[in-house]
Amino acid sequence: MRAILVVNPQATSTTAGGRDVLAHALASQVKLDVVETDYRGHARAIARSAARDGIDLVVAHGGDGTVNEVVNGLLADAAVTSGTSRTHGDPTEIGPVPALGVVPGGSANVFARALGISADPVEATHQLLNALENDRSRRVGLGLADGHWFTFNAGLGWDADVVGRVAKRRGKQTTAGLYLRAAVRSYFRPPLGRPALTIRIPGEEPAEAVTAFVSNTDPWSYLGERAIHLNPGCSFETGLGLFALSGLTLPTVFKHVRHALATKSNQRGRRLVRHDDLPMIRIDAAEPVNFQVDGDLVGQRTRVEFFSVPDALRVIT
Repeated sequence: MRAILVVNPQATSTTAGGRDVLAHALASQVKLDVVETDYRGHARAIARSAARDGIDLVVAHGGDGTVNEVVNGLLADAAVTSGTSRTHGDPTEIGPVPALGVVPGGSANVFARALGISADPVEATHQLLNALENDRSRRVGLGLADGHWFTFNAGLGWDADVVGRVAKRRGKQTTAGLYLRAAVRSYFRPPLGRPALTIRIPGEEPAEAVTAFVSNTDPWSYLGERAIHLNPGCSFETGLGLFALSGLTLPTVFKHVRHALATKSNQRGRRLVRHDDLPMIRIDAAEPVNFQVDGDLVGQRTRVEFFSVPDALRVIT
């Protein structure tokens, strides 16, 4: 088996020693090349070349951003359509792409944790080696939004504003406290205001909102060690989950945040628009709003269509 280990040396918990241990362990089972990323987008370029060269396995050692880049590189040449009427997801055959392995090296590691992969890089390495030895893997569904693949979540509005603020402090460790402070600042001083969002789902009447969270699995994310559950029924085997709010008054925000941190039960509320297992979501914004995928700010958009793509990728786990 030919494999490439993609290492982000700038990720929170990656070290030169850990990289060497991981590389040595993998090299005992596969024919391995190790590449460290030098710039934003480098992991995507490496993974795209690996897919074109017929590599069997690409292992991402870094945070969620590194994993997202690798996934987008692996599937960069995949042919996916969304149906002639664009009212539902109808992915075509993606074709053979390398399998994905993940050894967490970031701060949140949402995708890895959702797969049951240990947040500890050493333990995660043992899990990966055991899975390779026993030929164990699983197919996972992914989300596709405006040409960007995402593994665990995407969003328009408040969460993307938070991601943008955190990104400006890149180089600092992305702790739960940093995200909390960014969330509070973005709540009281939204950088782009709160433009109205119109949510369109096949078979449903349009709904209005001011922020929208889209999930590809549960938890939606983590705050430190605490899971945030917005769509508890969402998984890599189902469609997308939607959690949108039509108002962001303090009582509304407090109620839903407390519930998301305290329990996995489904939420309800007068200002809540929530759906599970959706094949497609379209969101239109009255003015440009921030748009994020897997915790990385993509830019500003006035329209985004989100599609669920089942069985998009094989993960060694």
